[in-house]
Amino acid sequence: MSEYSPFYTITPEILNLSYEIAAILERIDIIREKALTPQLRRENRIKTIHSSLYIEANSLTIEQVTDVMDGKHIAGPEKDIKEVKNAITAYDELLDCDPYSEQHLLKQHGLLMNGLTPDAGRYRSGDVGIFSEGTPIHVAPPAKRVPILIACLLDWVKNISLPQVVKSCIFHYEFEFIHPFSDGNGRMGRMWQTLLLYQESQIFAWLPVETIVAFRQEEYYKAIRRSTNHNDSGIFAQFMLTALRDAMVELRKQYDKGEIKTENDNLKLGVKLDVKLGVNQIKIIELLKSDPFITIKDLAQQIKISETAVQNNLKKLKIQGVVNRAGSDKNGQWIVVEKSH
Repeated sequence: MSEYSPFYTITPEILNLSYEIAAILERIDIIREKALTPQLRRENRIKTIHSSLYIEANSLTIEQVTDVMDGKHIAGPEKDIKEVKNAITAYDELLDCDPYSEQHLLKQHGLLMNGLTPDAGRYRSGDVGIFSEGTPIHVAPPAKRVPILIACLLDWVKNISLPQVVKSCIFHYEFEFIHPFSDGNGRMGRMWQTLLLYQESQIFAWLPVETIVAFRQEEYYKAIRRSTNHNDSGIFAQFMLTALRDAMVELRKQYDKGEIKTENDNLKLGVKLDVKLGVNQIKIIELLKSDPFITIKDLAQQIKISETAVQNNLKKLKIQGVVNRAGSDKNGQWIVVEKSH
């Protein structure tokens, strides 16, 4: 299939990042079977689903996602609950899918978007564009070309001679560029890159693309726009590889430290043991518990970091279900979610 092939520039930075990731994998891959216990797989699945839907403005907390997975009734918007239930079903089958199969891709979209869009499991029939404040920032290819473009892209990612981590990033961008579905493209693109990475190592079941993107959401969309503006998916690939590398460095540190210190800190703070806390996050939690009405400016001054760093750490803590915000930005208060017993 030669009708469509991604255009990308493989920079020295991209090659170096792929080598770094391979080296980290070699360091931690030897203990992957022991590490990937059923309980940790479950915890990771919950974080993955929550992160992917958080990016799409789903309002459910990580505790509510956990309750839905456990079959409990929760109060919340019907659409948001439906999105979580669909994602649970789709991710339950994801790792058994063939990442190069168009049939499996369509089936997963059908599971993910069942009852949310009338054409779940089918390519879009109309033309689509992405707009910002009324201005088009991306016009996707015509609907009639979608089937051949996706078929060519799947054939490309299966047969191209590139490191798996690199071509999974290029695939992710190209999938979003094609925008093959009327809805659910972001969720599917992130899910399919995770599946492609899983072919390289089971460690990526610990390190889903969805969670990484949730932490760097603004930079993620900026990288997509830059690749589109420069007609070069290598720009997005370099961003994603950097994010993957950084997340894997943190994962390696957790292995090397045995995570004992983190668990002790969580016990003292009264938060969940499965959440990995950084030094600044621990300080933030301690300050929030002592003063729920503290401002971001005051947090920054007391911890001696920038306000942007405080906001980024708070965002991570909210994604992980450790911190919630009640009320408005001006008059609301912070709530530290206590661990369940």
